[in-house]
Amino acid sequence: MLSGFSEERGRDNPSPTPYVPTAQAEAGDMTLVQEAQPASTKSIRSVVGEILETIVLTLIIFFAIQALVRNFRVVGTSMEPNLHNGQYLIIDKVSYRFSDPQVGDVVVFEPPNRPGEDYVKRIIGLPGQLVEIRNGQVYIDNRPLKEPYTVRRGSYSMEPRRVGPNEYFVLGDNRDSSSDSHMWGMLPRANIVGRAWISYWPPSSWGLITRDAPTSTTTLFYWLGTLFGSNHQSSKE
Repeated sequence: MLSGFSEERGRDNPSPTPYVPTAQAEAGDMTLVQEAQPASTKSIRSVVGEILETIVLTLIIFFAIQALVRNFRVVGTSMEPNLHNGQYLIIDKVSYRFSDPQVGDVVVFEPPNRPGEDYVKRIIGLPGQLVEIRNGQVYIDNRPLKEPYTVRRGSYSMEPRRVGPNEYFVLGDNRDSSSDSHMWGMLPRANIVGRAWISYWPPSSWGLITRDAPTSTTTLFYWLGTLFGSNHQSSKE
């Protein structure tokens, strides 16, 4: 019977599966698990590396943006009717590295009498110019200054003052409610943070801030209305 069993197995199973001891099978399983570990570790390292690269790139972009522009929130009413309390602006910190501030520019700066604080005013007098105020009317080198961005003149006068080198004379658009050069003197150029460039909040104030017109007439909605022929100009008024 043994020979018969041998013949039957030979016919049905010409290559019988070899017997593997349990200990060896378990060892084989462990070997497979150990081979998978390096791949898993490499995958984790790859994910961590990508996260770190993203963080570093984000920081580089953040500091690059901070070197070029800065956001600013208007506090107070000294720049009414053009800039309002709670309005948000983007400040251009680069332009004045390549060009000089001009009359009419709206600038953010640290006042010499209040270091560490940020003010926003409009440049009125340039280095070397003679600034005088007579009953609210500003004179530059004895000539009246045209100011389309103001609604009403101030109620004060100021004796002639010569603007020194690397200095500027600044005033708020709301003349009777502004702490500016007519009170604390000239603004050193080194104190200027940057030029007010864009108003971005609230949405009704979106637009560029220009030196020769009220900010309200340069809003995005005004220009879109002009572009598409709209007669709605309430923001201008």
